[in-house]
Amino acid sequence: MRHGLYLAALLAVAACGDTALEQGAIGAGAGAGAAVLLGGDVATGAATGAAANVIFCQTNPGKCDDAGTPL
Repeated sequence: MRHGLYLAALLAVAACGDTALEQGAIGAGAGAGAAVLLGGDVATGAATGAAANVIFCQTNPGKCDDAGTPL
């Protein structure tokens, strides 16, 4: 259950940047924030968020609107 909440919180604040570096940074911030809110490990949250956001954005480039937020 806790992992599901973590994933939901991460996806709720994730967004796509213009480059893989921006996508990683945005994902890391979202993952770290979700970890803090849910009492998880911040470093693990940041790493997971960075990887997940880069993978999502690179695999689904059309899923973000002009503001960079997932549709």
